[in-house]
Amino acid sequence: MTQAIDTLRAESEPRLILEQGVAARVAAIAEPVLAGIGYRLVRVKVSGLDGCTVQIMAERPDGTMTVEGCEAISRALSPVLDVADPIDRAYRLEVSSPGMDRPLVRRSDFERNAGHQLKVEMAVAIEGRRRFRGVLLGVEGGAARIRRDDDAPAEGNEVLLAIEDMAEAKLVLTDALIAESLRRGKAQLRDAPETNDDGPTTEHREQAGQPPVGRRPSSDQDNTNGAGAAQNEGE
Repeated sequence: MTQAIDTLRAESEPRLILEQGVAARVAAIAEPVLAGIGYRLVRVKVSGLDGCTVQIMAERPDGTMTVEGCEAISRALSPVLDVADPIDRAYRLEVSSPGMDRPLVRRSDFERNAGHQLKVEMAVAIEGRRRFRGVLLGVEGGAARIRRDDDAPAEGNEVLLAIEDMAEAKLVLTDALIAESLRRGKAQLRDAPETNDDGPTTEHREQAGQPPVGRRPSSDQDNTNGAGAAQNEGE
């Protein structure tokens, strides 16, 4: 019963750090679709990579993600994006897990990753600065406490930053973070010994003949936009 309540809370926990512009339009479309098939949206990024790439980062409420999950999201989301048409040109849809150096977007993300290094960009400047980097000490109310590693002693090395005022917060890849991610991965394998998932070090692409590369599960798909159709790479 307690586990079911925790899962429900995780599924309904809102994101506090949100996208702007075109990425926000895509997020508004994607979030309910993902929730409907048991996943949570982490972040949407729209970039000029390969013409235009729409990257959807997602995970299950327990923080896990598999190659099969990325494929399921891609299949569910592609036709919805075709109809809604939030992008005014052809684009590549890429669905992936957040990765080890993940964005932090929910309060629980900050709570779970206390003790690790992160970098933050604020939407509003704090004492004349927008960028902060240091060790995440924990969460107090709606703010994250960070011990900065880039300040003179006279300035004080701790700062309290409101999470909702952040434009972006992301973990920094360190040996400690890698070690903890490996421990979590081994624990997941013990809980599900028969899974065929390639784990957090494999990126899946649907292009025929292209080998797995990268470090996070993902699924790429071209969207022709305008024509309202999605096709796999190489077709």
